[in-house]
Amino acid sequence: MKPDLEFERAAHARGFERVAGVDEVGRGPLAGPVTAAAVVLDPDRIPEGLNDSKKLTKPARERLYEELLQVADVSVAHASVEEIEELNILRASHLAMLRALEGLKTPADYALIDGNMIPRDLTLPAETVIKGDARSQSISAASIAAKICRDCVMLSLAQQHPGYGWETNMGYGSKKHMEALQKIGVTPHHRRLFKPVHNMLYQDK
Repeated sequence: MKPDLEFERAAHARGFERVAGVDEVGRGPLAGPVTAAAVVLDPDRIPEGLNDSKKLTKPARERLYEELLQVADVSVAHASVEEIEELNILRASHLAMLRALEGLKTPADYALIDGNMIPRDLTLPAETVIKGDARSQSISAASIAAKICRDCVMLSLAQQHPGYGWETNMGYGSKKHMEALQKIGVTPHHRRLFKPVHNMLYQDK
């Protein structure tokens, strides 16, 4: 199954003009922000090979992201570790989605949201699309933009905090990351309410 424009065309047929695909990345990691992207595609200029970012190689993601910046309205936004801890990860990911939509050069009038829940503070009409990053080209584009930008954040944080392997694990709880947590300890970029980090802090007390 390859993503197509079926959901976008259906929204256009109902009178909506600017349909944004919205997706997030980074709910599961133990460190770093959660990141979302909103993308409004030009149906006449769709980059070749759009797909769920997880199904693409790194070079393919990078090529598609560069193309998207040329031919689409792309907005990426984050919610911080502090916001994740204050709101919880679901609400923080929704906050990042809202910020991404707000950052579009021209506002969308309809949103296709990956998953099964519409952010509760979203004011424009929207629908959810389960596994949307593999079904809707707009959501695929958003998944690519969010992944590329969050990876860049984690590469930068890896340089500031070497030893955790963030340059390859992107903050997920890999073996190297877990060992570094034991040896080096918790950084300000760790999500302290996530169980492995919380347990480590609790053990220390």
